[in-house]
Parts: sequence; C-alpha cells; structure tokens
Amino acid sequence: MDLILQQTVNAFALGGTYALLALGLAVVFSIMGLINFAHGELMTIAGYVLMYCGLAGFPFALSVCFAVMAAMTAAVVMERVAFRTVRNASGATMLVTSFAVAMVLQVLFQNLISARSQPVIIPDFLGSSIRIGDVVIGTNKIVAIAATLAMLVALELFMKKQKHGIAMRAAAEDFAIARLMGIRGNTVIAGAFALSGLLAGVAAVLWVSQRSSVDPLMGFTPVLKAFIAAILGGLGSLRGAVLGGFVLGFIEVYLAAFLPASMQEFREPIGLTIVVLLLIARPNGLIPSATLQAQKV
Repeated sequence: MDLILQQTVNAFALGGTYALLALGLAVVFSIMGLINFAHGELMTIAGYVLMYCGLAGFPFALSVCFAVMAAMTAAVVMERVAFRTVRNASGATMLVTSFAVAMVLQVLFQNLISARSQPVIIPDFLGSSIRIGDVVIGTNKIVAIAATLAMLVALELFMKKQKHGIAMRAAAEDFAIARLMGIRGNTVIAGAFALSGLLAGVAAVLWVSQRSSVDPLMGFTPVLKAFIAAILGGLGSLRGAVLGGFVLGFIEVYLAAFLPASMQEFREPIGLTIVVLLLIARPNGLIPSATLQAQKV
C-alpha cells in the first residue's frame, strides 16, 4: 500500500509536467492547427536561463521568473519570425517549419553553449524529502504537483474570466468568425504562443528541478510524450490535454514500478500499446474537441 501511494505521488508529478506541455501544444493547435515541435526548445531555453541565473548568484525564485519570461519571449519571437509568414500555408508547411526551428535551435545550443549536459544549481530543499509513515516523498514532487494544480486553476480562470482568454476560446471555436467580430488575429495568436511559452517555462523548471541538469536535447523527450498525451486526451481539447498528460504519467510510473524486472526493457512498448488500446476505444480522444471531431470511414 505504501508503495502504491508513493508511486501515485510520482505519477501525479510526472503527469502534471506532461499536462502542462500538452496544454501548450493544444492551445496553439486549437487556434492555428499547428503542432509546434519546437515547443521542446522553449523548455531548453528556460533551462539554460535557469542555469545561468544560478551561476550569477540570483535567488532561485528570481531565476524561475527569468526562465519563464525567457520561454514566453522566445515563443512570441518564434511566432513572429518563423510562423507568421507561413500561417496561411498548408499544415505540412507549418509542420516542417516547426521541425526546422527545433533543429536550428538545437544546433545553436550545441555550438554556442555546450553539447554536453550542464549542471543547474537547485536549492537544497528541492533535493530533500519528507516522511509520512513509511512513505518517503521528495519535496520536488510535492512542489511539482502544487505548481501544476496552481497553473491549471489559473489557466481555467484566465480562459473563462479574462477577455484575452475568452478571445482565444472564440478563435479556437471559429477563427474566421472571431475575426469578423473584431478579435485581432495577430494578437490572439501571439497570446496563444506566449501562453504556450509560459506553460513550457513552468514545465522546464519542474523538469530541471528533478534532473538538476540541462542539455540541448532536454525538451525533445518530454514534448514527444506531451504530443502523445495531447492525442490521447483529444487533439485540440484543453481539458483532454490535461487528462491525457496525467493518464500517460500514471501509465509510465506504474509500469516502471510494478512490471517484473525481466519485463522492464519492454516498458515503453507496453506503455504505447496501452495508449493505442485507449485510442481504439476512444478514437477521438478521452475528451474530444468540439470542433475537431474525427470522421469514421
């Protein structure tokens, strides 16, 4: 029972990171129809800013603010420089553009910073743990869960109460009609990228706080997992992205904890098989988007 409780906490922490990243992907996709595979590089940018701020002796809280702001700024610049000119092109063109941006940034990281993993200064309290009975829980896991819940609540309020959030929801429903009603397309799309950068920056801080290092390819694996989570939840569905992230986190952590040692090398294929089975049962995702219903043929 203690093992199940401990692994459940780990699953919530990992799933929360996936959920934040999947949300960032879903926000942009719901408005532009773009899967931004350069989203992982926003994580890496935030990680490097966190590293340099730590080396400069900044307090960790201030370093986190700078890291998140850097990710948001990079996301807005990315939209203005790379994606705005191909906005009306085909989905394939935008997809290739996102891959190109990701590759360029990875090469810049490798050549201008380092191709190797670099240590990040993390406060001692994030490396500590607390004991509840026989269960030992890392402080960083608790912080990750609390930060994820706070971000999800804030995002829900933003989308329902704030005018820019309402404008994003309207654009996600029907972008052409939203523009006819006076909503500025450039402003909404730039806001969506800024929001995705915010979510990527927070996810990067949570990811780095558990790894204590950053490298040029740091964002690749978590964003790939977030893409799977977004599809599992229902591509274009914000609530689906959250649910998909947590479901994928639970699948990964539980398989790592409870699969026999002889089966551990097959953990990834088994996890993907479970995802495929869920998609067979729910082809449109766990919480399908109202505007992106798949058609059966």
